[in-house]
Amino acid sequence: MKGTPELAALFAAVKDKAEMQELITDLLTPAERKDLWERWRIVDLLLRGNSQRAIRDELSVSISKVTRGSRVLQEGTGVLRRIWQKLSKTP
Repeated sequence: MKGTPELAALFAAVKDKAEMQELITDLLTPAERKDLWERWRIVDLLLRGNSQRAIRDELSVSISKVTRGSRVLQEGTGVLRRIWQKLSKTP
């Protein structure tokens, strides 16, 4: 995808959590931040073993959004699962 290497370089240049929060705030609109957070919550809940219907009900999202998250976990690069595992091990 066009721009992906540049975005990867942008995120890789961030030095700490506070700077990442500032970047996200400046780069994304409130609606985009909400959508991104929602996608991450869907992945988190799927990896915790919740059913798609339970996630739909808990987050008040469409089942197609939850299915998309499930599909990414099954067919994607695996990075979301790896990051989730890293975060799960953090005290």
